[in-house]
Amino acid sequence: MLALSRASSSFSRAGRVSARSGRSSIQRQRVLLHPHQQQSRRAMASASASAGGPSSSSSSPALLHPSLLALLDDLDKLSPRFYLSPGEIDILTTPADFYATLKSKILSARSHVFLATLYIGRTEHDLIDTLRTALQKNPDLQVHLLTDALRGTREAPHASCASLMASLAADFPDRVHVRLFHTPKLRGLAKAVTPVRLNEGWGLQHMKLYGFDDEIILSGANLSEDYFTNRQDRYYLFHSAEVTAYYRRIFEAVSALSYKLDSDASSPSQFKLSWSTDPSLTSAPEPTKHPNTFCKAATALIAPLLRPPASSTSSASSSSCITNKQVKTVFYPISQMTPLLRPNHSTEAPAVERMLDVLSGPDQFSWMFTAGYFNIHPTYRSKFLDSDPEKGIIITAAPEANGFYQSAGVSKYLPPAYTQLAHEFVKDVAARKKSEKIKLLEWQNGVLNQPGGWTYHAKGIWLTPPAETTPCVTVIGSSNFTRRSHTMDLESNGLIVTVDEDLRQKMKDETENLQKFTKVMEEKDFQAENRKVGLGVKLSLAVLGLAL
Repeated sequence: MLALSRASSSFSRAGRVSARSGRSSIQRQRVLLHPHQQQSRRAMASASASAGGPSSSSSSPALLHPSLLALLDDLDKLSPRFYLSPGEIDILTTPADFYATLKSKILSARSHVFLATLYIGRTEHDLIDTLRTALQKNPDLQVHLLTDALRGTREAPHASCASLMASLAADFPDRVHVRLFHTPKLRGLAKAVTPVRLNEGWGLQHMKLYGFDDEIILSGANLSEDYFTNRQDRYYLFHSAEVTAYYRRIFEAVSALSYKLDSDASSPSQFKLSWSTDPSLTSAPEPTKHPNTFCKAATALIAPLLRPPASSTSSASSSSCITNKQVKTVFYPISQMTPLLRPNHSTEAPAVERMLDVLSGPDQFSWMFTAGYFNIHPTYRSKFLDSDPEKGIIITAAPEANGFYQSAGVSKYLPPAYTQLAHEFVKDVAARKKSEKIKLLEWQNGVLNQPGGWTYHAKGIWLTPPAETTPCVTVIGSSNFTRRSHTMDLESNGLIVTVDEDLRQKMKDETENLQKFTKVMEEKDFQAENRKVGLGVKLSLAVLGLAL
């Protein structure tokens, strides 16, 4: 663990040295409360002043709503926190923006690129060539890749995500480091008999972390052609050495608990996986052979990264820093690592649940929730239904914009299953006589697999205080906010609370962009012939519940 901290501190120092030109040295030393990077309240005031501080002529409220100040106090006790200045978060809009930024940041990286994703598309030669070009022109560059082992190898021995990454590792064996995470839940007889297209139901590495020196993109998008062209998602670019270094520590910890991938020209798959750990980080055994011991070692490595540092308890609270106008934006990294932790120290579920508790108060917050797959965790579903908002919006994919639309095998039944769940939600809203306040919208831009057809994969939550028009809270990251997200997969996200007027306007613009191709769904819309759900799907839902 000490070696992990030293490596991360070194990365953070490198990030600060290489911060974008045009920023003063005091701006590069971000205000942060986190191990190795503590600063005094005087430094916080200086950073706020150097960024311009809260403007007295700002049209947004000078203070947060009291319910949100209380939320900050609780989040301070749950997660590490980072104070960000105006301009340190950019919101990208389209898949093309995401891919162009991704490639640009890779090519301009000076020391490190680290990419954590569910998978890289097996034909993404352009992305691999971009990494290769960056490595060729910069002999100091190190590239670290982390994907899921089950998803990354399922096409083997044919071309796969794993074989594609192995080709890059073969060209740069000392500078390209590839790891594949395998859930400890799938092993033995279950692993032997479960078909490869179904085995990911046991759990996945689902984080999406795209880091380059002192910048990182948090997203829900994977790295394949549709996510770069016609699959709508969300993408937040952070210009912060400290936030980037934090997520690199998360990346390194999960990588240390993952299989090492190497090129193997003698294998039909063109790659080999081996269990190789760094004793200075962990001595965890293979997850498929000794799952209990593996989880014990994983807990020792990861749990300390999820908790707030002990030093933060003696520091000024985030709510007081916001109230005293020392800080405009507070950022909390929240992660769900349930498959690895004994006991479960995950922070996503408790943070989001606490955030949604704001909706149960007497004040009418507006909210928006979106997920490509409509299968909201039952706790969150209840909180949305029980709320009394000025306006509540849920956006989900229409069947024709669902990535499983007309797919082969049992997955073709997923779009009608999500339709059934959406229908039940609309009926529950009506039963509570809240149809004028809470609306379910379906997103559709063309039809999947037809010319011009897009799919929808965005996921997130936004809160807007009463009588205000721009959101000041959002969650960005990989989670679909489902029961599966809380129990089976590895997720990493960020929760943002801000009074920065420019950032709030960007968040509002983002919500409006996501509503461009939507239609309000009412009870009568689900009665149409093409929306009727078969008995088999309903029975499957009754058996599976909300565990999709």
